[in-house]
Amino acid sequence: MTTTTALVVTRTGGPEVLALEEREVPPPGPGEALVEVAAGGVNFIDAYKREGIYAMDPPYVQGFEAAGTVREVGEGAAVSVGDRVAWSMVDGLHAGLVLADSTRLLPVPDDVDLETACAATLQGMTAQFLVTDCFRVEEGTVALVHAAAGGVGQLLTQMITSRGGTVIATAGSEGKLEIARSRGAAELIDYSKSEDLAAEIRASADRLGAHEGVDVVYDGVGKSTFDASLSSLRRRGMLVLFGGASGQVPPFDLQRLNAGGSLFVTRPSLAHYIVETEELQARGREVFGDIAAGRLDIAIGGRYSFADTAQAYRALEGRATTGKLILIP
Repeated sequence: MTTTTALVVTRTGGPEVLALEEREVPPPGPGEALVEVAAGGVNFIDAYKREGIYAMDPPYVQGFEAAGTVREVGEGAAVSVGDRVAWSMVDGLHAGLVLADSTRLLPVPDDVDLETACAATLQGMTAQFLVTDCFRVEEGTVALVHAAAGGVGQLLTQMITSRGGTVIATAGSEGKLEIARSRGAAELIDYSKSEDLAAEIRASADRLGAHEGVDVVYDGVGKSTFDASLSSLRRRGMLVLFGGASGQVPPFDLQRLNAGGSLFVTRPSLAHYIVETEELQARGREVFGDIAAGRLDIAIGGRYSFADTAQAYRALEGRATTGKLILIP
């Protein structure tokens, strides 16, 4: 049986609970593939699980996103040896070798490198379903994107503007706002300096002709921005809460939605938008196709060895990053 180095969550807690261990990897069974991992994605969902916000049972191998090359296949596998693939929404991917359900592997085009594919998989498909299925962005949509210099934020900004929408971007520094501008944001707000964030958002929306407020808010920050997000929406606007970088949003009175103008709030997960293999593959093809065609630019904000993984997560959780962080086994 083959062994591999894996990044293990030894107990619930902060980045200090991560450890490297040698683990056995069985040969692929029917429909499975053994993938040599080239890069693994660093994501908030890993932190949520490690901290116990999403229940897990330590010890377990961390990692929810990776890309690599198929080294061995089982009978009836949907991929072949040598195929370049990427996948996400499956636990245990931060290891040198990973056994995978071959139907969940996304083919990576020849002109997309594996590090870029890894950086684009989870966040790229997340941004894709947020602008197509959670709220369909169209010509004239005015959208607020919080943390617009982050991995998902940069992708959302590009996807919204490519569909004819306009973005009001928030971020926590002038440097991050310049990144959002480079991705196409029309209005910029530094929320670290704002005394009344909702009022600033509404003023930006007004300058863009959205006099009642924005059509949609994409909020991956959570606790610290939620109230301003709700208050910035137009009548029957939509708040898409897809993360909690600042903490989880506490329970709130649903009558606020009525009082705000029959507002909508959704708390989506990519997992529920890629259940069917056909849907998963279609989202992957669109994201990778846009990258290959130059319509979507993926910013890798940092590369870390497995040994430095705790440092990567401290940077992510401290919101000191821009773009996507990846791990190199």
